[in-house]
Amino acid sequence: MIGCYRKMSRLFSSQSGRAVILPLDAGVAEGMGAGLDDLPGLIGLLDDLPVQGVIMHKGAARAYLPEIPPFCSAVIQLSAGTRHGVPAYAKGIACSVPEALRLGADFVAVTVNIANDMEDRFLTDLGAVTDEAHGLGLPVLALIRPMGERIVNDLDPSLISHCIRLGFELGADVIGAPFSGDPVSFSKACAASAAPVLITDGPARPDFDAFLDMVAQALTAGAMGTCLGRMIWRQDDPGEALKRFLKIAHETPGPKRDGDAAPGPEKSPDPPSE
Repeated sequence: MIGCYRKMSRLFSSQSGRAVILPLDAGVAEGMGAGLDDLPGLIGLLDDLPVQGVIMHKGAARAYLPEIPPFCSAVIQLSAGTRHGVPAYAKGIACSVPEALRLGADFVAVTVNIANDMEDRFLTDLGAVTDEAHGLGLPVLALIRPMGERIVNDLDPSLISHCIRLGFELGADVIGAPFSGDPVSFSKACAASAAPVLITDGPARPDFDAFLDMVAQALTAGAMGTCLGRMIWRQDDPGEALKRFLKIAHETPGPKRDGDAAPGPEKSPDPPSE
């Protein structure tokens, strides 16, 4: 497990204590038009910016991993499925842990959709991946969310809290879950999890400014970072949007604890120099 600990320590900024992971893997699920048609151009935006990781599928990793800055962790997505599948939330393991390791992965990611008829398979995949990955010294990012026909509100605070608890209980090193929009329940779930929580989604917002406000609210409630990208890539100027996003992600104060004088980082993070 020493390898896991070292990789985990590198994922979180030494200055802000936060991790910003940018997903570049939506092309498998959505095809063209996901804001990711120019992967080399988006990867070029990462130079000298405090981005701690990117998520890619194995083909994109094989093609572009040499272009990822060395300070940026490579997270290989093991799960795959398309919006054309039946059901559309179905995903299977399309990349093995050993293959991800051969590609140069620092982390592996697995998607878990709960509250549906395929939940048992998703949980089995998560259990198998955590066992194999930890045996090879790779930490696991579990991306968990409610998704299925029976769900009335996929941001129901009790469901989101259950997603966070599930990731912790089943051995994920980092948990990605949506922000419910309810700071109280979200804060309690984050505080009860020994694994740090990154937000992957949240209540819909009409524009980018409102989206940034939602991100700040989640960070103040206890999230230790973000795993968001779609709203950034779809802006007219993704590079400028990314800079604005990073400022919020690294500088927003965290939750107040008993005895805290001033939560959050004391200064803005400098661009990585290593």
